[in-house]
Amino acid sequence: MTQTADVLIIGGGVHGASLAFHLAGRGLRACILERRSPAAGATGRSSGLVRMHYDLEPETRLAWESFQYFRDWDVRVGGECGFTRTGFLHIPRPRYVEQMKANVAMHQRVGIPSLVVNADDVARLAPSFYVDDILAAAYEPESGHADPYATTSSLLAAARAGGATLIQDCEVTGILMEGGRVTGAQTTQGKFHAPVVVNAAGPWARRVAALAGLDLPVDTWRHDTLFIQRPPELRLPHPTVIDDAHEMYFRPETGGLTLVGLEDGNPLGEDPDGFTDKAKPGFVERAIERICLRIPAMEGGRLHSAHGGYDGISPDQRAILGPAGPQGFFLQCGMSGTGFKIAPAVGLCMAEWIVDGAPATVDITPFGFARLEEGGMLKGEHSYDKIWH
Repeated sequence: MTQTADVLIIGGGVHGASLAFHLAGRGLRACILERRSPAAGATGRSSGLVRMHYDLEPETRLAWESFQYFRDWDVRVGGECGFTRTGFLHIPRPRYVEQMKANVAMHQRVGIPSLVVNADDVARLAPSFYVDDILAAAYEPESGHADPYATTSSLLAAARAGGATLIQDCEVTGILMEGGRVTGAQTTQGKFHAPVVVNAAGPWARRVAALAGLDLPVDTWRHDTLFIQRPPELRLPHPTVIDDAHEMYFRPETGGLTLVGLEDGNPLGEDPDGFTDKAKPGFVERAIERICLRIPAMEGGRLHSAHGGYDGISPDQRAILGPAGPQGFFLQCGMSGTGFKIAPAVGLCMAEWIVDGAPATVDITPFGFARLEEGGMLKGEHSYDKIWH
């Protein structure tokens, strides 16, 4: 099989789908090369949080721009994304309360509905929560979560309606180059030709970059999550929460479930094709212990299921975006476990970069590969600890 396109996108997760959607909107023919099926990698294991709280302004702006899509999905994209408004709480460690307040001020300057609340406010928002350890928290009333599969599927449907193609069970085995620029990709289904190739391969991004002669410092990062069936007294949903005080996050799910993930104990460097149908030993016990610290009545719940997943993580736990290596080769990877919520805007800005020569909606040039070549790290003005450890 030999095909031609304007842009080849390696990876059919939410980021590949978003880029294809926005390129189609600009009149370009995108071809997605997916080694298995859409959302089969990091996207399919995403917890789907939709929130704007970051300590780095460009990330906040990407999340805010993406929120406009999640909120008005049927108009902007079509189909379903499963966005559910729950409200979002960020509970910082006590030593980071002042940084949190400064970040909320930044969010408000951007235009995000965000405010600082105290323990009494949290108790009113979530009566089941233990709040005696909360000095202050950030609250976003409009935030919540969405369905990663539905989001990806509807982006792909819209992209394909605009002329994009999706090739499944198609593993990239080589990057075709001539005279210092890319000309396409060699795959298990033949050659595909295009003047632009985008690496959106998630936890496989380093392998793909190596095919283009690029040493990409993106490691694999494993993350386990579980679902708890809430007891009858907790049948009502609760807010979506990042609880740094207990190094976890959690959100409600349909059917009276609560999803829980932990910020610590996430192994690096494992094979991204590793077994993920079950969580690592010890994870379930640690996660249940911590969720019960914040919601004591959860002790009456029962385990529903637990599984793992992999993503690509960069040295500063920020995305890597833009051109790198041979001419025509672009990176859209290194999402470090927080890529779902910014995917609509990242795809838009990457399309602007590819078509117009520069991103316009949000300046994503700080996420460029050059920072890593120069040993630099992106850090917020009022930064927290690294998210994952």
